[in-house]
Amino acid sequence: MSDYIEFENKMKKTAEVLKTQLASVRAGRANAAVLDQISVDYYGVPTPIQQVASVSTPDPRSLMIQPWDASVLKGIEKAILASDLGINPQNDGRVIRLVFPQLTEERRKELAKQVKKYGEEAKVAVRNIRRDAIDKFKKQQKASEITEDDYKNVEKDIQKLTDDYIKQVESIAEKKEKELFEI
Repeated sequence: MSDYIEFENKMKKTAEVLKTQLASVRAGRANAAVLDQISVDYYGVPTPIQQVASVSTPDPRSLMIQPWDASVLKGIEKAILASDLGINPQNDGRVIRLVFPQLTEERRKELAKQVKKYGEEAKVAVRNIRRDAIDKFKKQQKASEITEDDYKNVEKDIQKLTDDYIKQVESIAEKKEKELFEI
């Protein structure tokens, strides 16, 4: 049935959102993705840092943010300080450097909890999509648009799809958790 595609796409999107969320969890290495969730006030408009500056990684433990417009330097610094990144930006008047310290055991555990939380939220989202799908097909069955046998098959297929995406979400979260403790 073509209706599966709609629900499968929603589940796939949930997994992609989880990957994006986890990319912003810093794991001790410099990664420009940690800045994805941070917006800077640029002439009254919240703008992602990547749209007002170039971001580079001069070495594995630091990021360098070089704004195209020097007037936005202070705004970038404020936005980073206000975020939950946990890194103090070093502003030299031309560029901002973010030096990623070694993660402490305590910080690794905090980040692991955050990763688990994101994973659980993604699993809940997948289960909600399953519930919506089952409800939709149940209504079709009640309206005699599909037979009871079709409904049972649909239910099995949706459950298999849900199980597959739950496994995928778990493996994404586990991979990120391992990354936290490797460094």
